[in-house]
Amino acid sequence: MAEQPVFTHAWHDLLPGFSQQVTPQPLLSARLLWHNSELAAELGLADDLFNYSGPAGVWGGEALLPGMLPVAQVYSGHQFGVWAGQLGDGRGLLLGEQQLDDGRQLEWHLKGAGLTPFSRMGDGRAVIRSTVRECLASEAMHYLGIPSTRALSMVISETPVYRERPEKGAMMMRLAESHVRFGHFEHFYYRREPENVRRLAEHVVARHWPHLQDEPEQDKWRLWFEDVVARTARLIAQWQCCGFSHGVMNTDNMSILGLTIDYGPWGFMDDYQPGFICNHSDYQGRYSFENQPGVGLWNLQRLAQTLSPFISADTLNTVLDTYGQHLQQAWASQMRAKLGFTHVQAEDNPLLAELFSLMTREGSDYTRTFRLLSHTEKGSALSPLRDEFIDRAAFDSWFARYRQRLQMEPLDDAERQNRMQAVNPAVVLRNWLAQRAIEAAEQGDAGEMNRLLAVLRNPFTDRGDDYVKRPPDWGRRLEVSCSS
Repeated sequence: MAEQPVFTHAWHDLLPGFSQQVTPQPLLSARLLWHNSELAAELGLADDLFNYSGPAGVWGGEALLPGMLPVAQVYSGHQFGVWAGQLGDGRGLLLGEQQLDDGRQLEWHLKGAGLTPFSRMGDGRAVIRSTVRECLASEAMHYLGIPSTRALSMVISETPVYRERPEKGAMMMRLAESHVRFGHFEHFYYRREPENVRRLAEHVVARHWPHLQDEPEQDKWRLWFEDVVARTARLIAQWQCCGFSHGVMNTDNMSILGLTIDYGPWGFMDDYQPGFICNHSDYQGRYSFENQPGVGLWNLQRLAQTLSPFISADTLNTVLDTYGQHLQQAWASQMRAKLGFTHVQAEDNPLLAELFSLMTREGSDYTRTFRLLSHTEKGSALSPLRDEFIDRAAFDSWFARYRQRLQMEPLDDAERQNRMQAVNPAVVLRNWLAQRAIEAAEQGDAGEMNRLLAVLRNPFTDRGDDYVKRPPDWGRRLEVSCSS
């Protein structure tokens, strides 16, 4: 039987001065539109917590569960490469940490909960459009096996919120083991409070790297930073391999645990374009698809600077130098798996480079290309992928060499195909699919959102419906920006 969740508020209790208490501001005529029943079951939450016909309750900031103590965290950051100073939770509140039976702790964070001391010129609100996008994207990433925050619930309302146009306000409950960002460390470093930088580091290590607690002092910090660098590199390698662009890789949007966090103008590539820019507000292309690995290192360098009061510069630089190796190893391993290769051969890199060159010239759909490739048979020159290319001669030449390479693999077709299909999704969350769910949700209908989530929870299953198709013309013209 599900019991009432148990909450603590360690951020408030253990780190005074790192946040401010704030009471959530409920929305007008709020009601629960959707909740993540699978995640709720994992967390042991009772069904009666999710009331679709009554008040929005905790999901809409109208009530708190026992043990919750809402706070807005303060942090700073570099935005589009420029120091932006103090930022903080401008529209979200950390309600507390749920203590799970397995010893883990999950932070509950309510987005769109109203003004905080860190709202700056904002209104502290979220709109249905951006909330649907984050709920869908975080769940899509989770089921692709990519570290991410999770979405537990979504509330809609009649509260007017003004963006490019008037929209209706919404709230979502976001869960993560930690919401600590690189920007938390930057905040205290640039305020010249090195003792608070260290307090934050000690808190983070104690909660999330407890196995390092008994290490000698310098070893502890080196091993911790090594893991932060490795997690960040692996995360970005996973983004690159599934064609995902975050859109706003500011330092305040970088998780210390290597989670994908703060879904705004994200985008999964349709046509393969290395220079793909998913954020209409990114006029310089700083956060283009091909720039993400380099930006990851730049952000880690900013984090390293904040740690310099208690970690030597030599140690920090030595660890930063491992970023490229971690990134390359993770990317190469995943790309070999996508191609169906179990071991390294000299021709692997040229084969992949030529495939990407073909895809770039023809605007090949990134997801469909690798999914169709996973149906390749060693002994057959026929491939469902061939029809995706206009230059058939160029494809045939490449495909012949690819099949020759497969002859070196010890696996039979069935086993290799199964392995490839387990890493090459048939479905990703294309913007046009999200848009259909948004338009329905804005009318108070969660039907398409639920149907789409059911598909996204099984991304490696072949389908014959439009969830796996290229976007229609209107879907190609969609633009998303920082307000998304």
